[in-house]
Amino acid sequence: MPYDYNQSAMVVINYLDQLQPGTFEHAIHYLIDNKLDLSIFHSKYQNEDNGRPAYAPAVLLKIILFAYSKGITSSREIQWCCETNIIFKALSCDTVPHFTTIAAFVSSSTVQIAQLFEQVLLVCHQQGLLGNELFAIDGCKMSSNAAKEWSGTFKELSAKRDKLKRQIRYHLEQHKKLDEQANADEARKARHQQSIDTLNKAHDKITDFLKTASPRMGRGKKRTEVKSNITDNESAKMTTSKGTIQGYNGVAAVDKKHQIIVDAQAFGEGQEHHTLVPVLEKIQQRYKRMGISDNIFAGNTIVTADT
Repeated sequence: MPYDYNQSAMVVINYLDQLQPGTFEHAIHYLIDNKLDLSIFHSKYQNEDNGRPAYAPAVLLKIILFAYSKGITSSREIQWCCETNIIFKALSCDTVPHFTTIAAFVSSSTVQIAQLFEQVLLVCHQQGLLGNELFAIDGCKMSSNAAKEWSGTFKELSAKRDKLKRQIRYHLEQHKKLDEQANADEARKARHQQSIDTLNKAHDKITDFLKTASPRMGRGKKRTEVKSNITDNESAKMTTSKGTIQGYNGVAAVDKKHQIIVDAQAFGEGQEHHTLVPVLEKIQQRYKRMGISDNIFAGNTIVTADT
């Protein structure tokens, strides 16, 4: 019998049936609806009296967390998935939040999402998924939204600014010569003017940074200045297996029993031995705050990636 895949059909679908027990999407749906307190989001999403009704934080959390689990971090792609993917449709109850809504929710809810992370850890602890005996810590270097070209020590940035001054002076002289010619090429004049504007912006950007920022100092035994970055001064140049990047070192700590992540932080330095103490201190504070342990160092073992 011949068959043709290029056809459409009307199918009756129950969205809850798509979230099968035992799957990750079912776990997200169940946890958010039944175990987590989302009241921390309510103050920002109560607009019943005016404006368009806001999307429920539960819906946004479900599609975002599920997307991240699949390696999808683009808000535009998450919106597209809500339009085309049956699991996303089930998690969102067939709503399609605009990508700007998704991006705004993530960028403006960092504090609430961090609190939610602790609630999830508490559920894991109650279910016996945390052994609290051995932690393993490792890092992963990630690019930031900053160019390496805007990095340098204060001396190097001053030299870059001086070079920009010389380039600006050159283009001004060329522009002046063209102005003095009766039949000057207007296209060349426009190019010189565009170059002057671009160089002036770069020059002013460096000048403003040098006036307002302070040199970054390394954390080695001999404290020396390390490269700053004008665009994102919390990031740093890091060497990876794929070359040098401008970015962060994402350091995660996991519990041995079921590989549950108990802490994750981003550091603007490539050397991981400086990150060990801050990570342990954060876990100690978190476990004490949640009532899991007053002292994680008592009888526990810490393993780093270099151990």
